[in-house]
Amino acid sequence: MIINRANLSILHTGFQSSFDQGFEGAAPDYERLVMEVNSTTAIEQYGWLGANTGYREWVGDRVIQNLMQHDYSIKNKSFENTVGVPRDAIEDDQYGIYSPLMQQLGQDAREHAATLVWPLLQAGFARKCYDGQFMFDTDHPVLDENGVEQSVSNYQAGGGAPWFLIDDTRVMKPIIKQNRKAHQFVMMDSETDENVFMRKQFFYGADARLNVGFGLWQLAYGSKATLDTANFNTVYAAMQSLKGDNARPLGIRPRLLVVPPSLRAVALTVVKAERDANGATNINRDVVEVLSTPWLA
Repeated sequence: MIINRANLSILHTGFQSSFDQGFEGAAPDYERLVMEVNSTTAIEQYGWLGANTGYREWVGDRVIQNLMQHDYSIKNKSFENTVGVPRDAIEDDQYGIYSPLMQQLGQDAREHAATLVWPLLQAGFARKCYDGQFMFDTDHPVLDENGVEQSVSNYQAGGGAPWFLIDDTRVMKPIIKQNRKAHQFVMMDSETDENVFMRKQFFYGADARLNVGFGLWQLAYGSKATLDTANFNTVYAAMQSLKGDNARPLGIRPRLLVVPPSLRAVALTVVKAERDANGATNINRDVVEVLSTPWLA
């Protein structure tokens, strides 16, 4: 290929198409856990997290619900992924072998948030959420029907590999994915660029601005206890029994059991097997779905 602006533009279009194919063809496994929020500034404040509203019979004037404000924010971060294509490869018409690399770049862009979401979930036993407690903790503050603060748990102690029960039926989610700038395919492919002049390389890549943070702790329960029927039932019942301020039932509906690869077989046995180890009917069959993710390995 003759190196000129017209041919480089055609090459860029082809690489862009490969990037788009990789992006659209990816199937991230974190999306059921996250609420996507579009960001318009460097830091977004989420003081309204934990707001507990509910309908009441309209008798007399409206009752304005005073929502507790929390000092919780998520700061956007910048990310990039860049590859180089030798000028010689383009001149020798070998640029076609780089199309799969551009497609992989697109797939990596689509799945990039997985490298943020899953480590954050794992860190929830030691990182704070909006109410100042660890995401998975035994003493989240909740007001009872008399306005007295009580400690509520979404954590089951133990010494094993962590597993998580998730309610993904709500608009709100346990994790917030904050999008400031979508992943964008970019390039440095002008003959006057330093990388081309000095190193005979054309640069192609993607960059984005985003970050993740904790959403509602009420929608996720973290356990380090042995994953078995008894512990699963305890966690399931605890989630469904959760109440918000003023003792209002939250209507939590656990639907997703998230496990590392080491617990995949056990998880499927607990909630997918037709019968238990004693041959009795498995009452938990299909009560939730199982998501085994390599990102928790």
